[in-house]
Amino acid sequence: MRATVMYKAHDVQIADVPDAALHNPTDAVIRVARACICGSDLWPYNDGPNVSGQQMGHEAIGVVEEVGSDVRTLEPGQVVVMPFAYSDGTCMFCGDGLQTSCVHGGFFGQGTEIGGAQAEALCIPYADGTLYPLPVGEDDALMPSLLTLADVMGTGHHAALAARVSPGNSVAVIGDGAVGLCGVVAAKRLGAEQIIIMGHHEDRIKLAKEFGATDVVSVRGEEAHERVRALTGGFGVHAVLECVGSGQAIGTATAIFRPGGGIGRVGLPHYDTIPDAQATFDQNVSVAGGPAPVRAYIAELLPDIMEGRIEPGRVFDKTVDLDGVPDGYRAMNDREALKVMVRP
Repeated sequence: MRATVMYKAHDVQIADVPDAALHNPTDAVIRVARACICGSDLWPYNDGPNVSGQQMGHEAIGVVEEVGSDVRTLEPGQVVVMPFAYSDGTCMFCGDGLQTSCVHGGFFGQGTEIGGAQAEALCIPYADGTLYPLPVGEDDALMPSLLTLADVMGTGHHAALAARVSPGNSVAVIGDGAVGLCGVVAAKRLGAEQIIIMGHHEDRIKLAKEFGATDVVSVRGEEAHERVRALTGGFGVHAVLECVGSGQAIGTATAIFRPGGGIGRVGLPHYDTIPDAQATFDQNVSVAGGPAPVRAYIAELLPDIMEGRIEPGRVFDKTVDLDGVPDGYRAMNDREALKVMVRP
């Protein structure tokens, strides 16, 4: 079969790899119906992969092709969403809704042993605990929004929960990528009254406003901090959703909160320490977040997508087939595309 393989920085190829097959009785094999390129894939695209030959992609909707003898909740022909982390669904952390810390779990698209979703097919470990059946066919018009349940919508939701967004709150969302835009959707859904999007791409800002953003801050650094405080009566925001992962982004997050507020970190951190520890301590600010356990959020978010209350799939603005994936990486890296969908 064919799959997306990254050999070094800026070297993404479609290569022949061994066919997806069952390895354990708890596995399932899916045919990939939709996948996508994630903003986090651009870090190895620019800096180099974990290992040369890394199979890429961690978000997918697929059709179950084959199940292992111990799989109980799935059968061939079902359409399923594949979260970016696999999990057994039975350990203590899965029971707590923290599937990204599953004692038997791991992440797709991180190396060579577990395949990536930007491929024709994929073996899913612990299929019962990982995959979530969807009540649609593989060509349903809701596919783009349903695909966001594999990562970006659940991650935006996780940021909002980690920052403790509540009805009537003021919220700042740092980053106008797909996760940040889904953070706007999540904040609006949880009842935030004021949502400040912090970004500078005109097309993305337009979408953020359509998703519910009430204010825009397009500058950076100290000027951005001053703008946020000016928009909030000088107090700062109740909740900050940090959806970038850079040192500058976390520095902004720790400069614009109000006393008693919260910071939700979901941007893959490319910094060693969180700044202003004394200030967050003095002002009783909570700092939380991490890899989103999106499997735990699907049941809550799915009805809103099915009934049209939210449309996070609008973050996709380019679609490619498998052969077009290398150009999809280039387009996202050059900011010609926000998020690329893959239809193998």
